[in-house]
Amino acid sequence: MKILVLAPQPFFVPRGTPIAVRALLQVLTSEGHECDAVVFAEGTDPEIEGCRIFRVPAFPGTRNMPPGFSLKKIVADIGLTWIAAGRMRRASYDLVIAVEEAAFIAMMLRPIFKVPYIYDMDSSIPEQMDDKFGLPGWLRRWLAGVEGRAARKSIGALTCCRALQSTVEGYAPGLPVQTIEDVTLIEAPGAPPEDCRFDEPIVMYIGNLESYQGVDLLIRGFARAIEGGRRARLVIIGGTEAHVAAHAALAQELGIGDSVSLLGPRPVERIADYLGEATIVASPRTQGRNTPMKVYSYLDSGSPLIATRLSTHTQVLDDEITMLVDPNAEDMARGLVELLEDASLRDRLATAAQQRVLEEFSPAAYRRKLTGFFDRHILPQIGQS
Repeated sequence: MKILVLAPQPFFVPRGTPIAVRALLQVLTSEGHECDAVVFAEGTDPEIEGCRIFRVPAFPGTRNMPPGFSLKKIVADIGLTWIAAGRMRRASYDLVIAVEEAAFIAMMLRPIFKVPYIYDMDSSIPEQMDDKFGLPGWLRRWLAGVEGRAARKSIGALTCCRALQSTVEGYAPGLPVQTIEDVTLIEAPGAPPEDCRFDEPIVMYIGNLESYQGVDLLIRGFARAIEGGRRARLVIIGGTEAHVAAHAALAQELGIGDSVSLLGPRPVERIADYLGEATIVASPRTQGRNTPMKVYSYLDSGSPLIATRLSTHTQVLDDEITMLVDPNAEDMARGLVELLEDASLRDRLATAAQQRVLEEFSPAAYRRKLTGFFDRHILPQIGQS
């Protein structure tokens, strides 16, 4: 089958959706499908055999594309539409896989080129924009209407979590939908990082430092947990210079600056090396419904995970594999203290988490879910069963 993948992101860069797109292309090509991918200008060649990459031109002002909605992305999406139409004129595709807002592009082009598409929903656009900007109700309803129409015009949908599956099912009852969670990014660890060697137990967070991630909540909870002289260090990896400075200032304000190390961004290829130094890993997110991609690597790290008891986590996590806490500093501190003081609890949670990854969130599980969905629901619809 000849497949066109529309991925409106820099590609490849080591962050959320581009990592998921790479996994999608790797599985499809390994199954014998021929793939073309239209992506934004920035990024490195992922070197996937059987996949050709077509890039949108680097329009002025579109460098350093951030995650999520931006004016830069609107400009690049116009270019992606033009490139996608050109590819469909030149080649005969059996299927389009449209990631995020590219579903709107695929919906617009389907009546012209007659190519069916799958909606790959990694986030709900009206929800994402409302969280970021606080949309007026009429605009959120209009965006939801467009998103729902894109779902109904597709022949199936892929989602990365059960919350998004429920969203699609609400838009398009009866549409084939498959949730395929992200997978662990941990491979064999290398040498311990020189900048992460500490004598005290390490509580570690890896990711961006946007407000929805709840890193300020983690810092406040950690401050309470080490009151009275308890030995521990909070290591925070990731974030822009401005975010790092703001969180360092918070730690100083709380009087724990000497116990908090903000290391800034580190290469995704070294995640396993840093996680290997952690005593506890943390996902303190306070907003959103998507499960953070880092959770799957946390679960596979061999260290226990502490996370907020919110749907962004509980659609994947439970008390058997995670220390779930309420999203406030007091309960975060309670959970941290329990884990710091009870080695048997840490071992039990970490062992159960790694077993869950093996069963549900490994590359093999990802392949099983994706190929099964294609075999049962997509190939029969396009006459390739």
